Amino acid sequence: MTGPNSTHENRLAQATSPYLLQHKNNPVDWWTWGPEALAEARRANKPILLSVGYAACHWCHVMAHESFEDAATARVMNDLFINIKVDREERPDIDQIYMNALHLLGEQGGWPLTMFLTPQAEPVWGGTYFPNESKFGRPAFVDVLREVARLFREEPNRIEQNRAALLSRLAEKARPAGKVTIGLKELDAAAMQVGNMFDQVNGGLRGAPKFPQPAILEMLWRAGQRTNDSRFCETVEHTLERMSEGGIYDHLGGGYSRYSVDDRWLVPHFEKMLYDNAQLLELLALAWQRSRNPLFALRARETVEWLKREMVTEEGAFAASLDADSEGEEGKFYVWAKNEIIELIGPEAGEFFARHYDASDEGNFEGHNILNRLKKIPRSESDEARLANLRAILREARDGRVRPGLDDKVLADWNGLMIAALVNAGLIFDEPSWLDIARRSFDFIARNMVKGERLGHSWRQSRLLFPGLASDFAAMIRAALSLYEASGDRFYLERALSWQNAFDAHYADTDTGGYYLSADDASDLVLRPHATTDDATPNPNAVAAQSLVRLAVLSGDDAWRRKADRMIEGILSTAEHNLFGHIALLNALDLRLRIAEIIVCGPDANRLVQRALSLPYIDRVVWRVTSSDNLPDSHAAQAKLKTASGNVAFICVNERCSLPVTDPDQIVATVATMRTGDHPSNVGQIVR
Repeated sequence: MTGPNSTHENRLAQATSPYLLQHKNNPVDWWTWGPEALAEARRANKPILLSVGYAACHWCHVMAHESFEDAATARVMNDLFINIKVDREERPDIDQIYMNALHLLGEQGGWPLTMFLTPQAEPVWGGTYFPNESKFGRPAFVDVLREVARLFREEPNRIEQNRAALLSRLAEKARPAGKVTIGLKELDAAAMQVGNMFDQVNGGLRGAPKFPQPAILEMLWRAGQRTNDSRFCETVEHTLERMSEGGIYDHLGGGYSRYSVDDRWLVPHFEKMLYDNAQLLELLALAWQRSRNPLFALRARETVEWLKREMVTEEGAFAASLDADSEGEEGKFYVWAKNEIIELIGPEAGEFFARHYDASDEGNFEGHNILNRLKKIPRSESDEARLANLRAILREARDGRVRPGLDDKVLADWNGLMIAALVNAGLIFDEPSWLDIARRSFDFIARNMVKGERLGHSWRQSRLLFPGLASDFAAMIRAALSLYEASGDRFYLERALSWQNAFDAHYADTDTGGYYLSADDASDLVLRPHATTDDATPNPNAVAAQSLVRLAVLSGDDAWRRKADRMIEGILSTAEHNLFGHIALLNALDLRLRIAEIIVCGPDANRLVQRALSLPYIDRVVWRVTSSDNLPDSHAAQAKLKTASGNVAFICVNERCSLPVTDPDQIVATVATMRTGDHPSNVGQIVR
């Protein structure tokens, strides 16, 4: 791709619109809208390519940089079309006519608006942003140009009749032979296949043992949001409800165990891992936000209380895990005999508690009782209040037992997962203290677990294991970006960028665009591990891919987005036969394709920011800008600030941008409107 020639000027150099003047050095032979351009189209008998945008439109700038500044793309445009550039703010009439035409053609609108017209300026077909290269099931812009021109040239009298054929041909070009392509259609098919594997009675994947599988639950949740099919989200909610009532959850102390050995979530493997609880905390927040099921809010708050009480180190970071065993016996700390319960709280209260928590004389686990609420028993508010008081008595008594061992080493990657979870859940539940806990852990790692710009992996008793792993960088960059979105403090963005640069310098795999697990100077390995599949935690490449997508927005540098694209395509192209081992990377692809980018500008825009942050964290990124200070001139926010009046939000979804939004209550509605019909149910939508 070649850049613009600053000495070359096209017709737009004579325009007065700042937006049109931004394109005056393009190698495209642009015309402004008017009689001369339309007459030239009729004289040359060429179709018209109409491009409509505005100065503050981020994706307009992306398409301009990728395609309109590229000499090779410009040659194709100039050879095949009369190219007309319109500023929608200068000519809202033109914009309205052809935007309405796009809607009537069954396409989703937005800017940049890219329309193909007959020489008589009659609309034939169009879309919004087209990538310069085919990716994720979308055809390259040059392929679109050539196919549209071929149809005009070879079948001029059958334009409308051949629209379906045009879309079919474009879909073929978007999925070239010999190349594995994963797009929205494939994401939906994978989610449907996984959803059919779920236990409709007990939740989770069918069979035993049952693991929480947070990445799979996130995949189904994303599918529900993407397709508007509530069954996906209901499957997740059902699973979380059964887990939260089962023995895998600690009903006295809070927190979830590693997994259940049975198929009902009754008998846990009693160890508690920091990473499981981090991932489940985020899912509980999402599920509560949609359903308002009070169980999810209660379990989230109880889990954070457990975290604060039992897992925070003296330095303010998070310990790694709690053992399953105490006194040489698995689960001994957690199980009860029914007579113990009665001795503590009395016969009547003991029978009441035992009925609600499945405690019997014979027990439900090797003669003992694992407290659970899997049986559906009606409970009034007064019952719940009484049970809460009784649980507190039992927990206090349990605290006198010999405790399971605490693994108090601080792992950067697991801490990063919990930091981000506390931020994301804290925003949803309006718990600012959770963000304070997250900051303390982050600050400890940023001060004590680094050498220069590089992270170590493990810290204990003032000793740092260095160098760190790819998982440490991926998780801590994600944590930094979560804190930056929530606070607007540039310290966190600068940390993320610094760590990302070190990550690229020492872990990058230039062949796939992904990352090795170990650093290039790790001297104690015979080879560098490079697995791309998920484990109990999401693969570092998948975590990194999501962060790169967010970095592109939060830093204003689309190079990060291109890096994410290369990584996702590079890894998934080799994982065609093992997509279910790459669920977290499929989740990253969903974020890449559906993210709502919300840039809030203005000196007093806190209400806009808070409303934007109230959207589910899973597919939005929020960036606040109060000043253009310290921003590069090329930054997209520069244009937004110059065109903004007062406090405004700019929203881009699926690579097209809305008009400015000034009412905080309109942010959610605008995102929802832009996503309406966004999911492809036909080829025309796929090639948008």
